[in-house]
Amino acid sequence: MLRALFWGSSALIAYAHAGYPLLLWMLARARPARPETPSANAELPSVALIVAAYDEQDVIAAKIANALALDYPRERLELIVASDGSSDGTAERARSAGADVVLDLPRGGKVRAQDAAVRSAHAQVLAFSDANSSWAPDALRRLVAPFWDPRVGYVCGQVAFVNAEGTNQEGAYWRYEMAVRTLESRLGGVTAGNGAIYAVRPEAYLFVDPRMGHDLALPFNIVKRGRRAVYAPAARAQEKMVPSIEGEFRRKRRMMSHAWPIVVRGGMLSPRGYPPLYALQIASHRLLRYATPALHLAALASSAALRRRGAPYTLALWAQGALLLAAALGGRSRARPLRLARYYVLVTASLAAGLWDWIRSGTPAGWEKPEGTR
Repeated sequence: MLRALFWGSSALIAYAHAGYPLLLWMLARARPARPETPSANAELPSVALIVAAYDEQDVIAAKIANALALDYPRERLELIVASDGSSDGTAERARSAGADVVLDLPRGGKVRAQDAAVRSAHAQVLAFSDANSSWAPDALRRLVAPFWDPRVGYVCGQVAFVNAEGTNQEGAYWRYEMAVRTLESRLGGVTAGNGAIYAVRPEAYLFVDPRMGHDLALPFNIVKRGRRAVYAPAARAQEKMVPSIEGEFRRKRRMMSHAWPIVVRGGMLSPRGYPPLYALQIASHRLLRYATPALHLAALASSAALRRRGAPYTLALWAQGALLLAAALGGRSRARPLRLARYYVLVTASLAAGLWDWIRSGTPAGWEKPEGTR
């Protein structure tokens, strides 16, 4: 039983991080890429660009200026700012900066602010962004292009994280995630998005539980309803990164406290409605990835118990000890391998910490700005 636990947990960890991307790559090579762009003479859809903001007076004017500078016909763009109970001058600055609609709402959380903006919108596409996100001039054109395909219900763009100073290694991890997302989009569809840049057809928009953010809840639920969720890497946005690895741990811990209700109660675990390939992607990229803290503990405990029964177990135990030591040293060293080890250990731990927070005290609908991102 111990041997089965060791080899099974070790194999699943390796598959989650390396085997699954390799499998996607092989499957993608066997399937021709779908064209994701409309013909040159296709009419651009009208778009409502929605920004939910809570106490964002320092950045909201720059966000609106960035939106108004997009290479998109102004008469086909409606800019909506939903102020979620802001206690500062967010709403006033949004109006003076040129937003078409400013909703000054009571505090209800990001999702409820987005819901209110959707109800007030009159457009063929709903696009969403964060107040601290900066879009490339052609980002909106690139983001709406895949909607020429009537089967597409959700599109997420690419966000790059800027970190001139600090220790965070999220940029390296995010490039890996974007490579996986590109392959998933070619096959069954993306399994998650990001809040910086994404769009939805109005008829595909879902009013989800306010504790369950759009990034994880929308893609798989839209696929379950018979539409595609795709990635448009040419639609580019940029955000400032949390500067430290420890800050990234706290950010991901908060994110996972919102993700676990989606996994357990929001329908992700139910296979009903999933196309077979997309079900494999959900199981591999989401469910198995979220289980990695338990898999690591199982591999560590079983290798410790079996250390006298063969070299593989002893080597595995030493390797895991070396990873933990490197992570500990990475808190004081600027050596990249040590910082990457620390990042991996803390981000893996954040999956379990977020679950603990949700079980212990539930998940609030409101949100706070991650430190150092403004």
